[in-house]
Amino acid sequence: MEGILAGPVGPLLIFLLRICDVSIATVRMISAVRGRKLVATALGFVEILIWVVVVGTVIRNLDSPALVVSYAAGFAAGTFVGMTIEEKLALGLAEVRVISRAGVEIAEALRGLGFGVTEMMGQGKEGPVEIISTIVQRRRVAELRKEVSRWDDEAFVVIEEPRSIERGWLLSRRRK
Repeated sequence: MEGILAGPVGPLLIFLLRICDVSIATVRMISAVRGRKLVATALGFVEILIWVVVVGTVIRNLDSPALVVSYAAGFAAGTFVGMTIEEKLALGLAEVRVISRAGVEIAEALRGLGFGVTEMMGQGKEGPVEIISTIVQRRRVAELRKEVSRWDDEAFVVIEEPRSIERGWLLSRRRK
């Protein structure tokens, strides 16, 4: 493997392998944060296997600027690719809070789309508002935002990632 990576196509291969291992690292870290132990463990094994081979080759060939630059460029590109992959996978859940004067209408529309919604009354700077709270699958956040904008394009929307949830409508529905 050393001969191939240190040869004429080495810089390209180092670049591509770094994209792979850094992308895997990004998805691994997100999996670990979300409690997906087995996925994170398997990804960590593959990530480090690639990394050891690549970094070993670059360190043994520090006199090759092309290998060093391709290593660094692969890291940068891998960060971008890993974040893009994670964004497309949209794993996990999101907590969405909407504050609006059209809260009742928004809540009913969201329920019609299959979202579980909790409504609360609040007081804003300019008077009463409705606060809508829901936990959704991340891949459905865009759909929810589009529906909120249809009813109130000035609604205040906060999207966060819940660390842990227990019980509730969404979890009971997922088991069925």
